[in-house]
Amino acid sequence: MVNKRNQQGMVLIVSMVLIVAVTSVAVTLMSSSTIDIKITNAAQEREAAEAYLMGEVQRLVKDQKQLFGASKFHFTNGQIDANDDGVHKFKGQDLNTKIDFELKNLNRGQLEVPCPRIYSYTEGVVCNMTELKSSIEYGDQGRHTVTVIIGIGQEIQDVKANQ
Repeated sequence: MVNKRNQQGMVLIVSMVLIVAVTSVAVTLMSSSTIDIKITNAAQEREAAEAYLMGEVQRLVKDQKQLFGASKFHFTNGQIDANDDGVHKFKGQDLNTKIDFELKNLNRGQLEVPCPRIYSYTEGVVCNMTELKSSIEYGDQGRHTVTVIIGIGQEIQDVKANQ
């Protein structure tokens, strides 16, 4: 038979091993759930930044549309700043936002190009094709950037057709 005095320490050792095993499993689960939370928060921040940026781009297009002839979308190659490699850089009207806008004319040369195909073609109308690139930084200390690029075809009257 086994002596009871020799077994009393064995129960203590087995219980300590079980406590260490359960604690290590709990720590592993907690750390992996923390990583999951961080990944989820990062994805939510990116979606919020994209939605905000798209809203600001739509607001800019609406504001420029209301300016009619004074719109930045009417700029030709000669009017866009030549110092910045043909890119016109400007900030949004809201001073609290950190959105950078870049406007580039896609026409080759000084002349406007024929408009992309549309069903209701109008003679004497040409297009001024521009590209609007907008960027915003998001995340912890602005480490990440979201960029949206849209193309704008502005129909304008062909001055050469009327001469």
